[in-house]
Amino acid sequence: MLLLAVDTSGKHGSIALSRCRPEGVCEIIELSPLLGGTFSAELVPQIATLIEKHGFSKANIDALAVVSGPGSFTGLRIGLAVIKGLAEALAKPIAAVSLLELLASATHSQGKILAALDAGRNEVFQGEYEVGSAGTRLIRERLFTRNQWLESARDEVIVTADNVLAEAARAQGLNVREVERPRSDAVAQLGWRKIASGETVSPETLEANYIGRSEAELFVKPN
Repeated sequence: MLLLAVDTSGKHGSIALSRCRPEGVCEIIELSPLLGGTFSAELVPQIATLIEKHGFSKANIDALAVVSGPGSFTGLRIGLAVIKGLAEALAKPIAAVSLLELLASATHSQGKILAALDAGRNEVFQGEYEVGSAGTRLIRERLFTRNQWLESARDEVIVTADNVLAEAARAQGLNVREVERPRSDAVAQLGWRKIASGETVSPETLEANYIGRSEAELFVKPN
C-alpha cells in the first residue's frame, strides 16, 4: 500500500512517501523537506511533485498519516486541511499521529516514558506513555509551566528533541534522553501501525491537538 505522511507541526516540516506492507513495515520511497513559512504555498505542489516523481498519481495513494499536534497553530491547521481534502477526495483512511508519541517511541526503550516539547511562554507539552513490545499506550497529556514540569518529571525517564528542555532537566539531575525531532518517515511508520490496527479517523473528526491551550490563547503572540 502507498502511504503519504505529512508533518507541518514545527518551524520546518516534511513529507514522506512510503510503500507499506501488511506486517507493519514501511519502506520509505522518499522524504522531502518543507521550509518553514512556506507551508500554505508549497505543501500541495510539493505533494504533487513527490508523487509524480515516482510514477504515481494521487489516485494511487492508499492511506494518509499526519501529525495532529502539539505544535504551531498555523502549521498544524495547514497540514490537517490538506490531508482532510485528500482523504475526502480519495476516500482513504487517515492516521492522526501525536508528535509526543513519536518522541516516546524514538528511544526504543520500554516502560514509562515522559515525552516533552517546548510550548513557548515558559511552558512545556508533556505526554506520559507506557512503552512496551505491543506498542505505545498514552496515559495522559498535559501542559505545564517549566517549573511544574521539572518537578513532575523527577524519577521518570524524559525524552525530548528540545535542547533547552534537555539542559534544564540535566541541570536538575533528571534522567533525560535527547533525540532528534522526528520527521515524516517516522510519522509514516507509526501512522501505518495505527492504520493496520484500525486506529483511524475520518476527515470530519480529524482535529489539531493543542493540549490545554484555549482557542483565544492560540491567537496571542508570546512576548
